[in-house]
Parts: sequence; C-alpha cells; structure tokens
Amino acid sequence: MKVLVVGGAGYIGSHMAKLLVDSGHSVVVLDNFSTGHRDAVPCNEVIEGDLGDRDLLDEIFSGRQFDGVIHFASYIQVGESIEKPDRYYRNNVANTLTLLEAMHERGAENLIFSSSAAVFGEPEYVPIDERHPKNPVNPYGASKLMVERMLADIDRAYGLRSVSLRYFNAAGADPDGLLGERHDPPIHLIPVLLQAASGRCQTVKIFGHDYDTPDGTCIRDYVHVVDLCKAHLLALTYLRQSGKTDAFNLGNGVGFSVREVIDTARRVTGQAITVDHTPRRPGDPARLVADASRAREVLGWIPQYTSLDRIVEDAWRWELRQPRLW
Repeated sequence: MKVLVVGGAGYIGSHMAKLLVDSGHSVVVLDNFSTGHRDAVPCNEVIEGDLGDRDLLDEIFSGRQFDGVIHFASYIQVGESIEKPDRYYRNNVANTLTLLEAMHERGAENLIFSSSAAVFGEPEYVPIDERHPKNPVNPYGASKLMVERMLADIDRAYGLRSVSLRYFNAAGADPDGLLGERHDPPIHLIPVLLQAASGRCQTVKIFGHDYDTPDGTCIRDYVHVVDLCKAHLLALTYLRQSGKTDAFNLGNGVGFSVREVIDTARRVTGQAITVDHTPRRPGDPARLVADASRAREVLGWIPQYTSLDRIVEDAWRWELRQPRLW
C-alpha cells in the first residue's frame, strides 16, 4: 500500500511509519515538526508543512495515489486545551476538515483517525465500550468527538469512509529501541517516572491518592504503542476490504493504578523514584478501562505487548538512550 501518515514525526505517528515501512508499504509523512522530530521519521519521503495548508494538500494528493491516510496531527494536552480552546478547535477540528475536503476533491479514500477515550468524559461504567455515552469534559475530548461526528456526516454525504480509534493510555516504545516518546516536557506518567529514574528530572507529582480505588490512586488502561499501530494497519485493511465507517476502543481491558505503575517502574529500573503527592486534578476520573472486544471481533486486533512490565521495559530501553544530566 501507499499510505500518507499525517503527524508521522510524533510519538505514535513515527511508530506507525516504522511499522508500515517494516511491513513493506510505501510511506509519505506530512508533519510541521511543531512537536514531532525529523530524525524519528523512518522513511525517505517527508513533507514539511501544516495540515491546514490547503494548497499543499492539493499538491500532495494530485501527485500521488494513496491507499489510505492515517491522521495523528492533533494537539493532545487536556490542560492546555482548557487554557487555549481556540488552538485545539482550529488544529484538531478545522484542519481536519481541510484534510477531508482535499481528500474528497482529489478522490482519496480511507482515513484512519487517531481519536481518544476523552470523548466519553466521566465514565458511567467500566470497562467502557463503544455504546457508552459520549460527554467530553474538556475541549480536547470535545474536539475529538466533533471530528468523529464530522467523519460520519462526510461519509453519508460523499462516501469517504473512515475508522476512528479511541486510545486509552498509549505507552511504551519501539521494542528495537529506535523510537520512543519525546514530549518536552513529558506529559504522561511512565515517561515522567523513567526520567526520574534516569536522573533527567527529580520528583514525580502524583495527583490524588484518595480516590475510591484499592490503593487510592487513579486506575488507567495502558496499551503498548506498537499494538496501537497494528490496530491502525488492521483498520486500514478493513476499510480497503469494504468495511464501513466505524469507531473502536483500543485498550488492554486491564487497569493499573498509579501506585502500581510506580512500583513497576522502580522494579524495572532498579531506582528509587521520589514521588510527591499533590491534590487531585479537576476532571480526572477514578477509573478508565477499555472494553476493546469489538476491535478484536471486527478488526482481528490482538494486543501482543500486554504486560505492564513489558511496556515499562521498552520505554526504559528508550530512556537509557537519551542524554543524561551528568
């Protein structure tokens, strides 16, 4: 296949591009490098530019015939979305509409969209399946849900089919040690813990320890980044085999508490990681765990790297390759 990976220099996008290349597919990456890294792109055809640049998109689609587009080019920080909602609606929603218009007018088909469990908001029950009510509690989640609704409407109008994949907690790193998470500053728990273990930061803040959970800390469903990427490849195959526009939850179906993740990081790294307990953050649910049975049944997705130890081990291997403070 020939695939356009939008946001292919970021954390998940670069792993996706690597999986496609390793699987023998032809890959073109589009990225503006606002958060991505050029040296993370594992293919030769890289286009620097913005998703909102319609002229650039027309040029890309007019000169190439893609079997599918995989879209990762979204802003993802919940707190920032509350402070700067316009930035999130412009990039995550308006720019995605520009992409869809270009795809439709140039005859490109099959979009895989990187969505989020944030579309559900405060869970009414766990594990969360696709029928769970969608009631996002922040602009980030709202922007993802807006795109999902937009995709359904555009399919009904024009026949541009898509699959939205709702991640729970993406984690881990390339098992070969060639890629990993490089947000600066880190925004997810496991990279923060591992930077503390390696000496790149000093203390890890834990937000809330009085939740209604067995150890008082939040419970989250962690899914390995490579397993996420395999789900995208399966979803693209599903669309190319006449699959219908749909949305699927992606998670392991097992929740781990913040304290369990800390203990795992200490065990894997052999380091005493200092944590600082701070008050809860607004809008953090006690439990977020996925029911991903539909992805297994419809797409044939079977996660391979399901143990928390393996997820942390792969992330630690990547962390050890990063520059030290000493």
